[in-house]
Amino acid sequence: MKILCIGRNYVEHAIELNNRVPEEPIIFLKPATALNTTRIFHLPTFSQDIHYEVEIVLCIGRVGKAIPKEDALSYVDSLTLGIDFTARDIQTTLKSKGLPWEKAKAFDGSAVIGKKIPFHSMADRLSSINFSLLKNGATVQSGNTGLMLFDFATIVSFCSIYFTLEVGDLIFTGTPSGVGSCKHNDQLTGTIEGHDFFNIAVLDGSNSL
Repeated sequence: MKILCIGRNYVEHAIELNNRVPEEPIIFLKPATALNTTRIFHLPTFSQDIHYEVEIVLCIGRVGKAIPKEDALSYVDSLTLGIDFTARDIQTTLKSKGLPWEKAKAFDGSAVIGKKIPFHSMADRLSSINFSLLKNGATVQSGNTGLMLFDFATIVSFCSIYFTLEVGDLIFTGTPSGVGSCKHNDQLTGTIEGHDFFNIAVLDGSNSL
């Protein structure tokens, strides 16, 4: 199982971090050890500025390589909501040196996912899914898939050019604006169309799950 992530897929998010708006999907990977299906996120001790980034996540249901865009959605089995936790201080330093982002993006437990629902259950609204992240009960991120630069089919097809997609793979499809830091005892709740998909407690002092 691998986790593929799409960066800067919402214009306002690219702007808020002073990044260029991409002309094609930006892909980075997280290892299987980044997956976090628990209800706890432990703040890593190596960063002083961990940011939340809520994202719609696609779950791959069959093997595919170089998938045509028109067939791409048939490879998606289910859908969920996730958080791409980012060590922003480390990422900023790495970017300034022209180095890869893995230490800031791919650390243990950094890929939270919630409950999964059948992909076909959202078939009539793929281009208009509303999702949000609440921190301690207040909405901090609101997104709609209609604002993505690259839609689901484009993302799946593009990723499959470079990586064989396998059953169980996850694709994080990008975060809207509003990313920010979290701290000990914060509660993070992710919703799709007003329904809770995860509730995460942020805790100090451990790199373990």
